[in-house]
Amino acid sequence: MKKLVTLLATFALLSLSLLTAQADEMTSSLVTKKSNYSVTETLDRLAGAVTNGGGVIFARVDHAAGAKKVGEDLRPTEMILFGNPKIGTPAMLASQTMGLDLPLRALAWEDESGQVFLSYHLPVLIGDPHGLKDDHAALQKLTGVMKKLEAVATQ
Repeated sequence: MKKLVTLLATFALLSLSLLTAQADEMTSSLVTKKSNYSVTETLDRLAGAVTNGGGVIFARVDHAAGAKKVGEDLRPTEMILFGNPKIGTPAMLASQTMGLDLPLRALAWEDESGQVFLSYHLPVLIGDPHGLKDDHAALQKLTGVMKKLEAVATQ
């Protein structure tokens, strides 16, 4: 009986470890960087860099304004959807379901202490569900562009 209890306890611990590792993998594509600017200015800088580079701003969402409409208070939180068909289309040609994750998006948000952050999913790590490996040229290019945009937006 003791062996069975020990075996079950060991199995439970191993299962918990595997679930924790899987949860870490699922969230590992999220990049969050501190910004030296306000939420709005961070996204304005990002949008400027996108359009200056030939990209398109598809939408901008003010989550705090939306929350206010339903009587809730949310610290400043804005999202922008953006892309460049010259860069994103090759990823969709490789796997059309990449359209679920394109255009790219970034979220600027303020924490409880007033610090602003920019968060986004690292493009090389979003291709797996679509059958694209992280070394795929289109994902590599999207990642390089996102890293440059992040620097312009936050520093």
